[in-house]
Parts: sequence; structure tokens; C-alpha cells
Amino acid sequence: MMKFVSGNVDRMFRQVCRRLWLAFPAVLFSLSAHAVEVEFKASFRPDAGDPLKNEFTNTTPSSGYCANYPTRCKLSFRLPLTFNSRTTIEANHSDHRQGATLKAPADWRTLTVVNPATGDETEVELRISGIGSAYLLSHSAVELVPGAVSVLDAHRKLWGSDWLYAPGPCLGTGLALYGARGYAFFWKTPVEGFCSKLARYPIPGMVYQYLDVAYELRTPKPLEMDAGIYTGSISYSVGPFKDFDMGDVMLPGDDNIVFNFTLTVEHTLKVEIPPGGNRIQLEPQGGWQAWLNQGRKPAKLFRDQTFNLSASSRFKMQLECGTGQIGDTCAVQNAAGSQVPLEVLVSLPNGLTNIDGGAVNRLPLRVSGAGTELFQPSFYVDRRPGTLHFEVQREGVEEMLKREGDTWSGTVSVIWDSEV
Repeated sequence: MMKFVSGNVDRMFRQVCRRLWLAFPAVLFSLSAHAVEVEFKASFRPDAGDPLKNEFTNTTPSSGYCANYPTRCKLSFRLPLTFNSRTTIEANHSDHRQGATLKAPADWRTLTVVNPATGDETEVELRISGIGSAYLLSHSAVELVPGAVSVLDAHRKLWGSDWLYAPGPCLGTGLALYGARGYAFFWKTPVEGFCSKLARYPIPGMVYQYLDVAYELRTPKPLEMDAGIYTGSISYSVGPFKDFDMGDVMLPGDDNIVFNFTLTVEHTLKVEIPPGGNRIQLEPQGGWQAWLNQGRKPAKLFRDQTFNLSASSRFKMQLECGTGQIGDTCAVQNAAGSQVPLEVLVSLPNGLTNIDGGAVNRLPLRVSGAGTELFQPSFYVDRRPGTLHFEVQREGVEEMLKREGDTWSGTVSVIWDSEV
């Protein structure tokens, strides 16, 4: 049994050590001869109820200290990594490396995750924000400290203060557990540096039974990423003068911790055209009456066709011509095969920008895709209206009117392509 110690509460509660401190989901970890591997997973899926969301959701179960005390910290792993003393920890040692000292890689580090299907790369940043364990002494604390009046008094006198209170630059969390031989603790690591406790009595043997690691992440913005699965790894060395350094006495059972990252990005790109919207009839402003009654030539023929767009990913647009092509645009033609250019322009809803970061308003679509190579959402656009503008300009209209009675027609495909 272990007792519970709080920096804010004087009462002590009995808790079962195994229940609170030794359980961890084995699915998260794999052991090799020299490394502990941690599987980290996060995902993004657009949410119509929260269109401004532009961050990953951590789908990795938390374990260890932060899982037991979520108000004290957010994310942690309990790693099956032990440290054993190779010799006696001498009393009042002059070198912190010869006693109980802990250093975690608290500075931000960067790893690259890659989508193997597209080759797209992005970066993830990781820092270790806390570290903890449960030390187990070779003898009870009362045996090691003559004259101690209680178990807690013995732990305190053994180190000058109990491990509820973290030595600088570490910070305590205000909660700990202790028993006759053991003391479970967790310290925050705001900066990288050694946090050391000085033994006041000889300790023949000591073990850190596991390693609790709290972490913070900076993940990329999924709205700026292609859909797919991104993977990458970062390795931390463990041992004297390495990333996780417990001094020269406490030696690890494994010499590496590998974080394997899997980020899954799911995107939506959906275009809804209203019924009949795929058949476009071009007319002058106000209809044909001005031409039929007054002989006034129209300045242009046009039709605006609205559509609803749902988009959480970047995409590009271009034309594909079924009837004919003039330059970089499509054409309509009559029965004799004469052709005039048909211009197609697009206006996109708020929240989507072009390659220069500007709003998309009457932007010409081309067969080559020039000028419409990238549209980027700043938030999830969910069934917002956009417009396709179909136009034949004055020169084309004049050519068409030379052949009164002819029917001009054509087929144009507008392509939304998420493979940018």
C-alpha cells in the first residue's frame, strides 16, 4: 500500500499503488533489444459544426500521471523503462551525477512526417514537459534513516525533503504517493536542466520502476495539408550524458525511446449543382427583345450558374473541352463547324483564397489550369454558394449574329481537382 501526499491537503488517503501507478495500455508500446517505442496517433476530419477548427485531434490514449490527474497536466505516456542503481548512493555526495538526478529533453525538437502516397512533407514539434516515476528502495525508508518517527518523516529526512517538492529548475505538481520503500512522484520540466535530490543517508540500492513522460506538441495546420496518412519518427537517447539523463548511478534498461507519429488527414471536396444546372443557355442582358425589336446587338451572351461547395482541402480548377478549343479556352460552334470562344469564370465563397491569398471573384478558368493552380481554405467551407460565369464576348457575338438562325452549342467540363 502507498499513501497519498498533497501539497495542499494535510489528510493522507490510502491508495492501491498498482491501480494508480503501474497500469498502462500495452498497445501503445513495443520493446526491442535497445529501445522503447511509443505509437502516437492524431487525426483531422472537417466538422460542419466547427468549421474554424484547423488542428489535429489526439487519438492516442493518455497513460500515467496525466491520465490519473488530468487537471495537473494534459498528455503523458507511462513507459515500461526502468533504471537501476549500479552502486550505493553515498550520503552527501558532492557531484549531483552520483545521486538522484533527472534531466529530460524539455526543449522543442522537430521531426518530419511524410505522406508516402504523395511525397508531401510537413513538420511536427515535440517537447518533454514533465517527467516522473516511482523510486523503490532496497530497504524501507525507516531502516535507512535511524530515528525517523514515521514513513513520511523517513522519506523526507532521507533526501532533505520529500519528492513531492521538485528541485529547480523542475516544478512540482502538488500530488505524490509513498509507501514504506517507495515514493511515486511527477515533476514538470519548463526548461531543460538537471533536477537533483541530495541523499542525506547511504542508499544501498534504488530502482525507478517506470518512466512517466508528459509532452507537448506543435502540429501543422491540416487544412494546408493533402489528404492521407503522414508518418515519421523521432528518437531520444537514454543514459548518462544523453537526452534522458539520470546521472551516472541510475542506469536504464533500454537506451532509446522512439516516438512514432501517424497523422491522418481526411478532407472533403464536394460540388453540388442544382437540378438542370448542367445545361446552360446563354442570353443577352434582359433577353433577346432588344435585338429582335430594335436590332440592337448584344454586348455579350452570358449565364451565371450557382453551385454549393464543401471544401476542407486545397484544390485546383481547370477546363476540359468537349466541342472545341480556341487558345486556352473552350468554344461553341454551329452546324457548319464555325467556332467562337466561350469564357468560363469562377467566383468562390468566402473562406477560399487564390494562390496570392486574395478572394476569388470572376477568375478565368483555362484548359491549362493557369491562374487557378491553387485554392486554399482558411476554414472548412460547408455547402457555401459559388458561381460559374459562362460568357461569349462582343466579337464572338458579332460572329454568331452573321449567321442568323444558326444554333450554337458546345460541351465544357469544369474540373475541381484535390491533387494539387
